[in-house]
Amino acid sequence: MSENKKKVVVRMAPSPTGYFHIGSVRTALFNFLFARQNEGTFIFRSEDTNDARSKKEYEDNILESLKWLGLSYDMFMKQSERTEVYVSYLKKMIENGSAYISKDEAATATRKGEEIEQRSEVIRLRNPNKKIIFEDLVRGTIEFDTTESGDFVIAKSLTEPLYHLAVVVDDHETGATHIIRGEDILSSTPRQILIQEAIGATRPIYAHIPLILAPDRSKLSKRYGATSLVEYQKQGYLPEAILNYMALLGWNPGTEKEIFTLPELIEAFSIEKVQKGGAIFDEKKLRWVNKEHIKLQKEKIIEIIKEKISNKYPEQTIDVRILELIFERIEVLTDIDRLIEDGELDYFFNEPALTKEKIAWKTSTPEEAKKHLEHVLTIIGDSDAVMKYAEEAGKGNVLWPLRYALSGKEKSPDPFTLLSILGPDVAKERIEKAITIL
Repeated sequence: MSENKKKVVVRMAPSPTGYFHIGSVRTALFNFLFARQNEGTFIFRSEDTNDARSKKEYEDNILESLKWLGLSYDMFMKQSERTEVYVSYLKKMIENGSAYISKDEAATATRKGEEIEQRSEVIRLRNPNKKIIFEDLVRGTIEFDTTESGDFVIAKSLTEPLYHLAVVVDDHETGATHIIRGEDILSSTPRQILIQEAIGATRPIYAHIPLILAPDRSKLSKRYGATSLVEYQKQGYLPEAILNYMALLGWNPGTEKEIFTLPELIEAFSIEKVQKGGAIFDEKKLRWVNKEHIKLQKEKIIEIIKEKISNKYPEQTIDVRILELIFERIEVLTDIDRLIEDGELDYFFNEPALTKEKIAWKTSTPEEAKKHLEHVLTIIGDSDAVMKYAEEAGKGNVLWPLRYALSGKEKSPDPFTLLSILGPDVAKERIEKAITIL
């Protein structure tokens, strides 16, 4: 960065009125990446002036989520602790005539879409009724006519600033150079620019990123991914995978590369490559990205699998091939619990319960299944011979009763994998048991 270039300052400014939303992850990530890439400052600002809805538990959840994701901030601030600052600006604006106390009945005002009660006395910005033109790094040249906004309310009283005023004052005081946020807040920009001009603030550079959409291109809902980040944590997604996937929603690196670590994202990210169109949230793709990151952490994940098996079967020796088998089958960490804790792989450690009907399910008669298993017993130590016999007699006729006899499950690894891991002695005992049942 050259000495005369202004240092980049960006901010993540959520209202703590709910748990950290998965969509907010991307806003935080884009700001973080832009700051780190430019050796700038990343500010976390809690917009907690809404006393009725803001809760500390939500703020704590947001902060814990950022920590889990590895998105460290350089400065922390709370709007609820800055009332005196907002009061000083309101007084100056009233004194210089850019704002005034409205004595007539106030129109209903809003704060981030929330209606506030009507009052007979509020503070309004004196709107110059002008056209606002600004360059957006994502959307290009944008023009608004502010006439229709009228003299809009900026505070319910001298000590109760509303969203637009508090945001502009905070951005000005912290020297925010870039405002990277969702396009759903784009309509707020002209009002904020008018307030900037009224207090003599430098206009920051804006970048309004596209919305995240459901597969049917509708607004993201709880049905399609719009849940809190903590739910994805509970489902066993890795923070690295969440960041990787969210980065790809609306941003294209311009290469075929899809799997990124956070340092790689910092190096590759470019705000100019953020797309205008809405980004589709695809949970299948998220699971794929997560599996790829699981592969990058194989040693660590294998240890988790090993520990869980040891807890479930403390007296059993753990074959490394079982660890590999489980590792290959997981997409999220909760898959480990499904495979181990729920007993899906119990057949590796305990003799399975068998039924006559299931053993003979894919053969014409129980007698036929019995005949095939008896023949397999004579060649059990030669996998090639077993496969040759299955090809001659019909794979389903031979391999189904063999696999079921070994696992007692309709779904399990192929019989040759089972034979290899269980060993010939255990396999022989289980086949003989199945023959007895038939």
